[in-house]
Amino acid sequence: MPDLTAAGRLLRIAVALVLILGSVAVLEGARRGVEIRTLTVGETPVSAYALAGAEGPVVVVAHGFAGSRQMMQGYALPLAWAGYRVFSFDFLGHGRHPLPMSGDVTAVEGTTRLLMAQTDAVIDAVSDGRAPVALLGHSMATDVLARVAAERDDIGPVVLISAFSQAITSQSPRDLLMITGAWEPGLRDAALRAARLVAPDAQEDETVTAGPVVRRAEVAPLADHVSILQNRDARAAAVDWIDRAYGRGAGTTLWPTGWAILGLFGGLVLIFGGMARSLPADEPASGRLSWRQVAVATVLPAVLAPLVAVPLNPNLLPVLVADYLALHLALFGLLQLALIWRWRLPVGRVSIAALLLVLGWCCLFGFALDRYVANFWPTAGRFWIVAAMALGAVPFMVADAVLTLRARIAQRLVLRAGFLVSLGVAVALDFSGLFFLLMIAPVVLVFYLVFGTVGRASAVRAGPLASGLALGLVLAWALGVSFPLFAP
Repeated sequence: MPDLTAAGRLLRIAVALVLILGSVAVLEGARRGVEIRTLTVGETPVSAYALAGAEGPVVVVAHGFAGSRQMMQGYALPLAWAGYRVFSFDFLGHGRHPLPMSGDVTAVEGTTRLLMAQTDAVIDAVSDGRAPVALLGHSMATDVLARVAAERDDIGPVVLISAFSQAITSQSPRDLLMITGAWEPGLRDAALRAARLVAPDAQEDETVTAGPVVRRAEVAPLADHVSILQNRDARAAAVDWIDRAYGRGAGTTLWPTGWAILGLFGGLVLIFGGMARSLPADEPASGRLSWRQVAVATVLPAVLAPLVAVPLNPNLLPVLVADYLALHLALFGLLQLALIWRWRLPVGRVSIAALLLVLGWCCLFGFALDRYVANFWPTAGRFWIVAAMALGAVPFMVADAVLTLRARIAQRLVLRAGFLVSLGVAVALDFSGLFFLLMIAPVVLVFYLVFGTVGRASAVRAGPLASGLALGLVLAWALGVSFPLFAP
């Protein structure tokens, strides 16, 4: 990589600062005027959003699997701006809830019933009895909310985002909007089927009625299962639907928070490149990996790690698939480290400055993530889980840092794709036990894109060992706080 000129570095930092400051202005603007306070219902953490003196109806908001209260801010804040009193909570085992999920995840009377009871408790605690309570939920929460609505007589409009539930009938929920991303074909079909229970000829984006039942299957353009949480059209549709049900039409402000989140994170990644240039320079990595080495370093661990780890799956950690993933990461990383040793690729020294810089930047990124996107800080009971995950994540990321430093772009893509393929092999070997590994893939992709870019910028300047150690700890942290606590 050619050295950047001083003017180029200053320009890069200036662009990064514009992105960061502009994005923070938008994200804070979306919160301005909204009072956000935290309360608890039993052990359940709840965030309350409302304008000062707001007396609008109550809206209870629930997140999806591996989500948290923060993930639903894209809907909670516009509803608060529209005058509603919004209450968003962490399900058992999620976010900052200290208690794990439990029960049989395959049975309605198992885990689902426990989540329904938790939702009922939140509704009972926040409802004022003056108007029916509105419900809004995403993904996993949609089945829970549909079942809660069927069993209570104090529920008003229901908004289900990226939904699938066998509890939806021609009569329940009576007032239902289903919003699905344009890039969720299976869920789009499910939403349309739910609308056609009311009117057999119903079409997408059409409101249909049958007596007291009103229903609509809305499609959010350019949205998938995650981006729909910040999609402007989806959020506007949700607020409009709830306004219609209560006869309100004050409107609301929809800030472009999705773009601001991308801008903030992009700016943070960009500015790190300039910061990394201040690190003491280590000897530059000499030589490139051959394609033969890339093939061996990709295929060997991708095949052997799942073949060894699946039969040994220890089931020790109270987090879904976490113990298996820690073992898989450890085997994958140790196999690659063995190849690095055999090929005599230098690992370098630990640069304390680089280690502290990467860890400090990750803390800053984590603060922004926790405030605007999703929970990133663990409860006390998760710290030992993070430590256990680090036993696998650290060797994995050290090997990744050493290999990718000497790899061309195409080779880096192949090396990292090999790990995702290995997770797929593990799922194929034990689908019922390791199905939730499929949900790890997006987390790993985002980690590679964001933290991998930062780690490489540090490794180019100060060697791979410090960035590998730092990112191993951060990966363990991210996985340890993201996936639900679960006690069978």
